[in-house]
Amino acid sequence: MPIRFAGKPGLVAYLTVGDPDLATTREIALAAIDAGADVIELGVPFSDPLADGPVIQRASERALRQGTTLADVLVVAADLRNARLQAGLVIFSYYNPILRYGLERFCAAAEQAGVDGVLVTDMIVEEAGEYLGHVERHHLAPIFLAAPTSPDERLERIARASRGFVYAISRTGITGTQKSLAADARGLASRLRRYTDLPIAVGFGISNAEHFASVGEFADAAVIGSALVETVEKSSAQEAPSSIARFIKGLGTPVLQAR
Repeated sequence: MPIRFAGKPGLVAYLTVGDPDLATTREIALAAIDAGADVIELGVPFSDPLADGPVIQRASERALRQGTTLADVLVVAADLRNARLQAGLVIFSYYNPILRYGLERFCAAAEQAGVDGVLVTDMIVEEAGEYLGHVERHHLAPIFLAAPTSPDERLERIARASRGFVYAISRTGITGTQKSLAADARGLASRLRRYTDLPIAVGFGISNAEHFASVGEFADAAVIGSALVETVEKSSAQEAPSSIARFIKGLGTPVLQAR
């Protein structure tokens, strides 16, 4: 299934699978989809998440204490695919868990689970030849990160290798909520437009309705991660799905407005 956004800006919602537990992650994801999320990024917890800020680091630690594995993430993905056929599903991981699982085995399992795309945070496009062969053979959309510091030549390579959408990092550094949207984001999206017609999703630091609306002025979608993970952290397992739904409805997403 191709990754689609119902309106502009679309919403890509990141969740750390297994935080606070697998059953609650499933309910949170369903609530997010029903509240207006176009795509769910299913975060694979990892012990050394270098690009993640403290909020997602803590979520990974909680999920790992629950024993969450990549195999568990794939089971959750399959369950969500069966429950919500229209939703975009992306596995979001560092490469190490995939390498340990087995690249070919992972891609085959992801395809069988109904996953649409894969974003490997530490997979650089210059070294992605083998990886691309496997994901494309299994009809998975490879999604790459593009940074404001990337030269145009590298942005072109990223754009050409990507499918589904291109993830534009709004600023350098680690993930986390911010008070204002970085000015670099608009320029990066403009530069990427020279090389691709794919949707451009902007992430890192988007945490409220004002940020969300601002992204819609120059990009196709916004990625919200830390703000959602923090909402889960501050809620009980019973309250987390409804808390996430309220947060997303408060953004005024186009898919929700269309309903």
